[in-house]
Parts: sequence; structure tokens; C-alpha cells
Amino acid sequence: MTRYPTRIVCLTEETTETLYLLGQGDRIVGVSGYTVRPPEARLKPKVSAFINAKFDKIQALEPDLVLAFSDLQADLVAELVRRGLNVVVFNQRSVAGIFQMIAILGGLLMFRPSRCRAPQRSRHRSNHR
Repeated sequence: MTRYPTRIVCLTEETTETLYLLGQGDRIVGVSGYTVRPPEARLKPKVSAFINAKFDKIQALEPDLVLAFSDLQADLVAELVRRGLNVVVFNQRSVAGIFQMIAILGGLLMFRPSRCRAPQRSRHRSNHR
């Protein structure tokens, strides 16, 4: 990848929702069939469930990045890599892990934090519970 990703497929709803919160929903070209938030994400092409995917449909979308989750999607990830796609797998299992995932996504997308304050608000709320 010689530039920042502009065509992203999200195989889980967490990354879809996070990208929308970061103001980057326009980069998403495909989502999991389980995606429910935000409502506009439901209009994107559905390319996967959680442990299976429509590989040809994903390839046809010409993503420059596919986002996946944990060892549960290892078989999907292996097939996507065999097909020559760039895949990043997250493994967030705690609040700290979620914030790390957001930071990594921001770096991958050259995201400027000034564009969105949702993560700071969420972190602030989680510190006061």
C-alpha cells in the first residue's frame, strides 16, 4: 500500500462503527451482514457474516484494506491474504484494547483527532463509572 486506504471492507461491526465515529464512513465499501450501527452503514454491500465471507464479492469491491477480528476470523483472513488483499486483524477484548484499536485505525487512515471527539468522550465516560 503506497497511500492511505480509501476503500475499506469491515468484517465486523465494531470497526464499521468506529470508522463512522471517526468521520471515515465514506471509506467503507463493504460490511458484515451483522452491522446495525450506524443505520447508514446498512446501505453498504454486505460481504460477510462473522465466520464466513463472500470472497469474490470482497475482491470485486477492490478494497485496499480489509479489517477483521481475532482468531475467530483466521480462516477468512488466510483466504483474503492468499487472494492478495491487505488485512489488519484486531483483538480488542477490553476497554483499553478498544482504545488501542481506535488509535491504530487512526494511524492507518492518517486520521486527525480534531475531526472527531467521540473517542475522548467515550474514554472520559469510561473513567467515571
